[in-house]
Amino acid sequence: MDAPNGSSTVGGVSETHQKAPRPRRRRPYRLAAALLVLLGLAGYYLVQNESTGGDGAPHCTVVAGGGAGAGGSYSMNLEQARYAATIAAVGTAKKVPERGVTIALATAMQESALRNLDHGDRDSLGLFQQRPSQDWGTPAQIMDPVYSAGIFYDHLLDEVPDYADLPLTVAAQKVQRSGFPDAYAKHEPDATLLAAAFTGSAPGTLSCSGPLPRETGDATRVKAELVKVFGTALAPKAGPPVSRVAAQQPPADDSEVTLSVATGKNGQGPPDQRRGWELANWAVAHAADLGIQRVSYDSKAWVAGKNKGHWIDKAPGKSGDGDGRNAGPDDVRIFVAPLNR
Repeated sequence: MDAPNGSSTVGGVSETHQKAPRPRRRRPYRLAAALLVLLGLAGYYLVQNESTGGDGAPHCTVVAGGGAGAGGSYSMNLEQARYAATIAAVGTAKKVPERGVTIALATAMQESALRNLDHGDRDSLGLFQQRPSQDWGTPAQIMDPVYSAGIFYDHLLDEVPDYADLPLTVAAQKVQRSGFPDAYAKHEPDATLLAAAFTGSAPGTLSCSGPLPRETGDATRVKAELVKVFGTALAPKAGPPVSRVAAQQPPADDSEVTLSVATGKNGQGPPDQRRGWELANWAVAHAADLGIQRVSYDSKAWVAGKNKGHWIDKAPGKSGDGDGRNAGPDDVRIFVAPLNR
């Protein structure tokens, strides 16, 4: 028979049953998992830090420094930088002044935050949230950043011929017909800054930190992208070139694309340095996706993973440090093969 308080009687003698304390279970797997997470984070940080020259996660920054810059700075991820460079390049290919490029950039900043979205309000798509049902093009066309930027400029030039004299938000609204017409205004300072950098009127104001290309780039692909964005004026052609793409005989360990920005007959005139900086900045913004390792222009060089993504002063040829990859004001040189220095 059971006695009270958890005791029992055996042979008339009460003995109390006491449960032995359960030993504490060690859970080393939790410590191991936590350690793996910490090691993973440390490895990620190390890779990011090394690939960007010690400047954190890959990103691009434009700072005020001349031209039409509105002051301050603007930072963006690499995807946003690529699309900003594309929007500006399509504008200059269509001979759109910098003010028009600013309007386009501010519009895309508001509509998509400079992202090529495959969704939106109703059937809106792309950088500018254009609608196939409103005759902006097919979904495939609108999702092509070069097409979508081009059709935006076509509407701006055709429907708002006095856009340069209008407030930015008014000009953008005449094209977009947005339900929030005043929203474009807040992006004007940043869009002005980006337009100055990506049209070349504010040289040296763009820096892009990493990541290092994981494999050798393809010079043919770089040339094809340049021609697609900037137009056939960049293609090799007979006669005096204003700007051309030429595959030059590279050193044994390099693959190079050279863009001449010399003007005049047979390229003997002064260089178009604004054009040169536009092309150089476009290449820097596309370095990660095109496998570009280095861009040289106007006695400066941008090298992936070096100098925190900033341009380095390197005079061309023997007049500088003897680095044969340097360039003066006449040529933009783009290297897509891995470099040893």
